[in-house]
Amino acid sequence: MKFTTYSLAALALAAIAAPVAAAPQPVTGRWLDQSKGGVIQIAPCGRALCGRLVQVLEKGRAGAKDQNNPNPALRNRPVQGITLLSNFVADGDSWRGQIYDPRKGKTYKSFVKLNPNGTLSVKGCLGPFCQTQTWTRAR
Repeated sequence: MKFTTYSLAALALAAIAAPVAAAPQPVTGRWLDQSKGGVIQIAPCGRALCGRLVQVLEKGRAGAKDQNNPNPALRNRPVQGITLLSNFVADGDSWRGQIYDPRKGKTYKSFVKLNPNGTLSVKGCLGPFCQTQTWTRAR
């Protein structure tokens, strides 16, 4: 009986003392990409977060089509309105999902993290090679 009581007490203390996993900072809202060519709205979609290109700002690209999409049926759709960030879920202190690059028609593994200065680090990776952009809040 004493062993069971001590075991339960030890388990309870271990649960209290266990470090809490860092939850990522919220990244929802409107973001201006690094090139200032578009505004991406990040919002919940189901159990994950997604980011949709809600406004094309780059001169001459307002009516651009998704012409490099690997799916021929999608190549005539406007770039404005498509989902660029998909299936982002909490992963430690950042968000993990996929990012679509309409200029190349490719989808990459991606990580998104809110920086202390309020900017957003958006990393796209192909295997071990990654590239990071810094996005700013759109007004």
